[in-house]
Amino acid sequence: MSRELLNRPLARKHDDLLALVCIGLYQLNFTRIANHTAVTATVEACRQLNKPWATSLVNAVLRKFLREKTKLFEALADDPNFKYAHPEWLLTNFKGAWPEHWTALCDANNQRPPLTLRINELRLSREQYQARLDDGELAHTANSHVPTAVTLNKAMPVDEIPGFSEGLVSVQDAAAQLAAPLLAAEPGDRILDACAAPGGKTTHLLESRTDVQVVAVDNNRRRLVRIGENLRRLGPNMRQRATLVCADASRPQTWWDGVQFERIVLDAPCSASGVIRRHPDIKHRRSADDIEQMASTQAGLLKGLWPLLAPKGRLIYTTCSVLPAENALVIESFLEAQTDAEINSITARWGSDTGFGRQILPGEHNMDGFFYACLGKTA
Repeated sequence: MSRELLNRPLARKHDDLLALVCIGLYQLNFTRIANHTAVTATVEACRQLNKPWATSLVNAVLRKFLREKTKLFEALADDPNFKYAHPEWLLTNFKGAWPEHWTALCDANNQRPPLTLRINELRLSREQYQARLDDGELAHTANSHVPTAVTLNKAMPVDEIPGFSEGLVSVQDAAAQLAAPLLAAEPGDRILDACAAPGGKTTHLLESRTDVQVVAVDNNRRRLVRIGENLRRLGPNMRQRATLVCADASRPQTWWDGVQFERIVLDAPCSASGVIRRHPDIKHRRSADDIEQMASTQAGLLKGLWPLLAPKGRLIYTTCSVLPAENALVIESFLEAQTDAEINSITARWGSDTGFGRQILPGEHNMDGFFYACLGKTA
């Protein structure tokens, strides 16, 4: 809408002003803030951006919106970018990949995300935790597809969540909680969690079994520190069963000790197109050109990590993307090139079978959009 209100586009160096105008428009259209207050505060913010020359421009744009709001909305009613609040490149990809579901996908992306918890089954059962929520009169729903997941009907700060500080629960979307059971670790397994931060899968793996060791690799040292903090919060001995490594997972020659893993989970970097409801800025931070680069990175990680998997081992490939270029097509290409890899079908009542894994779309069973593929090493 800012394009319709500006006589000419702002230069890229003034993206901060464009963002400021968008905030002002949001306040005028979606909040209870008085119009004059929203306009005044937005105009004054120009000075905080060290661009006092823009005060008259921003003032004129916001007041034009107030005068022409009805006419503007009528003119944009049939514009899909405006109607669905997604950039054109994403709409094109969604329509191509999910022709029967793309409108529901967009609608789900524009909803507030749920606050879902993962029960630490080392400490208590889901039923026991639900009883605690009932005692506190906190309305909630248990996810029928994920036995460790409970969604609170009303969001709250983490320090107010019953049992969080005690390590009884963690905040993790139900879709992300599927990785650990799909990995199907066995006693004594050595597990690699590649691209591990923020650590939800590492901690879930250690909660799922007390007889496994997990090596968590990530290239962000600060986020690795957070994993360590969460491990200590979740209970005694958790930290002792995890090895945290700050490194580039795609270059194992710089960190791997040569001992193969029976299980690997690769949560590959992706467009995050399945979690837009949690990170709406993705609509503007990503572009169509990013997808090809992401797919190349994902393929590189798979190729680089495959030698680390022991014969008859299992690798779970997952992304929080809904785009086939980052999911099924990556797996298909990998299988064509890797003769000792096979796809293991995932039998489940969640998501849909793509032929190379299962795809959950945002909002399905109140979950985020996630893709899972299960790969087995034949020799």
